[in-house]
Amino acid sequence: MSQNYGTKRIVTGAHYGLRDWLAQRVTAVLMALFTIALLAQVIFGEPISYYKWAGIFSQQWMKTLTFVVILAMLYHVWVGVRDIFMDYIKPVGVRLGLQVFAIVWLVGCAGWAIQVLWRL
Repeated sequence: MSQNYGTKRIVTGAHYGLRDWLAQRVTAVLMALFTIALLAQVIFGEPISYYKWAGIFSQQWMKTLTFVVILAMLYHVWVGVRDIFMDYIKPVGVRLGLQVFAIVWLVGCAGWAIQVLWRL
């Protein structure tokens, strides 16, 4: 005779757990390393000025690396905001509207970053 204690758990949801957890950690490490490298250039270099900042970001590899870090940050934000919306916003229509707004906002931020970095 088998004993079944408690109710059977029904798992629902999108099952994003491990992937999102890992994405949050990887993007956070990438942003932290970029910040440390940028701070090292500022702290250990010549005194900070507009020309120093312009010099740091004038090279193509730095613009590309900065944009990759911005994309990582935007994805990091998306995962966090989406999880908050899924956990706390119960009406499906409101949650969908907020998610669409967040996506549009983040894509706009990516476009603005391109414009700033490459002065389009």
